[in-house]
Amino acid sequence: MQGVIISGIQQIGIGVYNVHEAWRWYRKNFGMDVRIFEENAVADLMLQYTGGKPVNRHAALTLNLQGGGGFEIWQYTERDPQPPVFDIQLGDLGIFAAKMKCKDVSKTYHLFQSNNLNLVDGIRTDPGGRDHFFVKDPYGNLFQFEKGFDWFRKENKPTGASSGAIIGVTDIEKARIVYSEILGYDEIIYDETAVFDDLSGISGGNTKIRRVLLKHSKSRMGGFSKLFGDSQVELISSIDRKPEKIFRDRFWGDLGFIHLCYDIHGMETLKEVCEEKGFPFTIDSFENFKGNSFDMGEAAGHFSYIEDPDGTLIEFVETHKIPIFKKIGWYLNLKKRDPEKTLPDWLLKSLKFQKVKD
Repeated sequence: MQGVIISGIQQIGIGVYNVHEAWRWYRKNFGMDVRIFEENAVADLMLQYTGGKPVNRHAALTLNLQGGGGFEIWQYTERDPQPPVFDIQLGDLGIFAAKMKCKDVSKTYHLFQSNNLNLVDGIRTDPGGRDHFFVKDPYGNLFQFEKGFDWFRKENKPTGASSGAIIGVTDIEKARIVYSEILGYDEIIYDETAVFDDLSGISGGNTKIRRVLLKHSKSRMGGFSKLFGDSQVELISSIDRKPEKIFRDRFWGDLGFIHLCYDIHGMETLKEVCEEKGFPFTIDSFENFKGNSFDMGEAAGHFSYIEDPDGTLIEFVETHKIPIFKKIGWYLNLKKRDPEKTLPDWLLKSLKFQKVKD
C-alpha cells in the first residue's frame, strides 16, 4: 500500500485476571521482560466493545528483545473479566492461538516439560514441514512454538516473542481481504483441507478443516521492523461444524486473546484503504483527540481498530513516543524520523534498561 508502512506485529492483546501474576509467568517462561508502558487508566474510547461504558483497567505492554511482537497484558480492575461461554475449539471465530518463535523446537519443548508447563501434545510437523508444539499458559491461552529464523538481540533465552496467530474464520477468501490485501500476508505457504494429525491434540483438532498459512512476501519496513521480525497468519475454516465466536456475549478485554496489533505509519492513508476495501475503522483515537497523540503514560501514539469479516479485532498503532531509559527521562520521539528507516540497533537494544527483573 503506497503511503502506508506496516513494521510488523507490535503486540497481541491478552485479557487476564491479574496483570502482575500473568506477566510474572510470561517473564519466567517466555522471556517477556521489557516494560514499554504500564498504567492504570480508564478505557473510554472502546465503548462499542465494553458495553457502552468506560471501564477501568490495568495494562502493561511487554517485549522480549530477542525479537518478535510483544504482549499487551490487560486486566479489568472494577469488574470480573469473563471467560468464554463455551469450550473453544479449533475453527471457532477469533484468535485461537498465538504463534511464538524459539531457537530450537526440541530443546524448548523439553525445557518446558522439565518446568512442568502444560504441553498440549508432542512435537508435530505441519503441512509445510515445520516442527511445532502447543503449550497452554495457566489461564488456558494456547501458544504454538515454531523455530524462528530472525533474531534481534542475543540473550540467554530459548524463546523469542510473538510471530503471528492462528485465527478462525468462516470464509477464507473474504478474510484474505483483511489479512492479505491490508496486512500484507500475500503469499500462501500451504492451503489444505483435511483432518490434520499435527492438530489432533488440541481441542477440535480431530475435525475437518481448511487451513491456509500466509506470510508476507515483502520484507517489513519501518523503525521497529528488525525487532518485530517476520510473522505469519494461519486462517482456519471449519468444514464439519458451525463455529462459535470466541468473544460471543463478552467484552473486549475479557479473558483470552483480545486483538492482534500492528505497528504502522500512515494512519490517515490506511484509513482510506480500509474504507475502500469495506473494513472501516471502528475506533479512531485521532478523531477523539483531534489529531493529538493518545497518551499511555510512558508511551504515546495514535491507534485505531478494524474488524475482520467475523469480528476479530485488528489494532493499528502509529507510535509517537516510547521510553528508552525512563529513570533519566530518555524518551524516543518518532514523529521526526524517516518512517521507512529502521531504528539503529544500538538504540533499540537500549530498551534493555526497561527490563523488569524478578
